Amino acid sequence: MEKELIEAYCGSAKGKTTLGLGQSLRAAAEGKSVIIIQFLKGRERRSVDFLEQLDDLDIKIFRFEKQDCCYDDLTDEEKEEERANILNGLNFARKVVVTQECDFLLLDEILGVIEQGIVSVDTVAEILRQRDRSMQIVMTGTNLPEGLRPYVDTVIKLTEDTVEENDSEIQPEF
Repeated sequence: MEKELIEAYCGSAKGKTTLGLGQSLRAAAEGKSVIIIQFLKGRERRSVDFLEQLDDLDIKIFRFEKQDCCYDDLTDEEKEEERANILNGLNFARKVVVTQECDFLLLDEILGVIEQGIVSVDTVAEILRQRDRSMQIVMTGTNLPEGLRPYVDTVIKLTEDTVEENDSEIQPEF
């Protein structure tokens, strides 16, 4: 049986979410159950909802934010409200991991949630520690905090000109 991993797709370039969605689709095509939890995107990212409509694929997408625009574009008052919604999403992610509710979990922009100061590195690390070896987790965001590095098997860094891979045992399929 192939070793299941925790992967991080980070860097300054666009494409981290797209790569994560591609891996989600591949996992679902292999018969795995997939849960995608998107953070910091607001409700504007409905363009990926079609994934839930694909026949014979077990993909579920969750967003807990209520605002239509991205977190960065909100007023301070709106950010405070969204913080509570994001924390609900994080609690749901914890439940998914603890109950082994899926085979593949994409935590889209979870690294951004840390960068925004909404949750701590320790909070996300605690969730990763609860993962069963049968579950693959992919995290996306601009920066991977050093405190999460010990839990991550593969780091793929997307920059404007290149894709760099660190400490990987599996070559990504593009």
